[in-house]
Amino acid sequence: MNQPSDSSTAKHIAIMGSTGSVGRQALEVCRNHPDLFIPEVLTASGNHELLIAQALEFNPNVVVIRDESKYHLVNEALKDTFVKVYAGEAAVSDCVAMESVDMVLMAIVGFAGLKPTLHALEAGKHIAIANKEAFVVAGDVVTQTAVKNGCVVIPVDSEHSAIFQCLAGERNNPIEKIILTASGGPFLGKNGHDLETVTPDQALKHPNWDMGAKITIDSASMMNKGLEVIEAHWLFSVDPQQIEVVVHPQSIIHSMVQFTDGSIKAQMGLPDMRLPIHYALAWPNRIYAPYPRFSFADYPSLTFEQPDTKTFKNLQLAYHALEKGGNMPCVLNAANEIAVEAFLKQRISFNQMPDLILKAMENITHIKQPQYHDYVETDRETRAFTQSIT
Repeated sequence: MNQPSDSSTAKHIAIMGSTGSVGRQALEVCRNHPDLFIPEVLTASGNHELLIAQALEFNPNVVVIRDESKYHLVNEALKDTFVKVYAGEAAVSDCVAMESVDMVLMAIVGFAGLKPTLHALEAGKHIAIANKEAFVVAGDVVTQTAVKNGCVVIPVDSEHSAIFQCLAGERNNPIEKIILTASGGPFLGKNGHDLETVTPDQALKHPNWDMGAKITIDSASMMNKGLEVIEAHWLFSVDPQQIEVVVHPQSIIHSMVQFTDGSIKAQMGLPDMRLPIHYALAWPNRIYAPYPRFSFADYPSLTFEQPDTKTFKNLQLAYHALEKGGNMPCVLNAANEIAVEAFLKQRISFNQMPDLILKAMENITHIKQPQYHDYVETDRETRAFTQSIT
């Protein structure tokens, strides 16, 4: 078991979604720096076996299994430790407010991450956020809550981490444009006809990044980039027309910021999610990371092209949702989560995903100035509607 020599100088971190891709990589960062980062809280949705293994290695104060039917398995496995075990959705949200937590890494996928994100912000916690859906669904509420409670929100997505880093030292300098780079995913250069028969296995083979299933499918469909456009709007207070997407297949430049004088700053590095996680946990400092380094000799050519929004319609749908505002991004997100699930279960084809999302956007009532309860109801209604047409 790794423990720091002086826990008073370390950050005690709640890792929400510790058994997912980001959560596992965050624990690797903690493992590499036991003197700096202590996993204080670990939560999982249903992967009780991995949660147990993580708890036995890192000895956190608290673990939470969202699936209450798994509680007895986790509790029994950890009965001879000092780890406190809780279960259920309410416990997932409540644990982020613990006094012993210094920072929350929000790595829960999807709408489920919204409530604990708000709870953490209401408790005044700094957040390293890998859950883009919280900003997509209710960016106004999340932003207002963070400002009200003096919380710093540090993005973990490689693209938003890049922008965050490019803006360091540029506090009073106007942004002219944010340039989000996209790898293009496994189907770059394909047309609509090519995509008619693609399988989930093919869509899950991302050329550059090692991610969870949902985000990998979103990357293949360009919805991930659409969600990032919406997230960038809220994170960096820019208008939709100030956000440009450029396809960059090598995934070396993670994103760029163009300032009012025309100068562009870019953040570069190998496509490795551990790097933005490492940066977020260590912020505002930079500390040594024992990972491979980028070499220009290995990448003699970096290329860029415009996204094909005729083939990959999700990106344009996201821009439309952002421009319409209100609860429309919430509709987009909920419909997409159901569409991705249906595709992974082979109930619909790859090309049917944007069609389902568009139908939901056309049929769910638009609310111009939603409150939190409106987002919850919109999410529920959209999921039910989209399920009914899959």
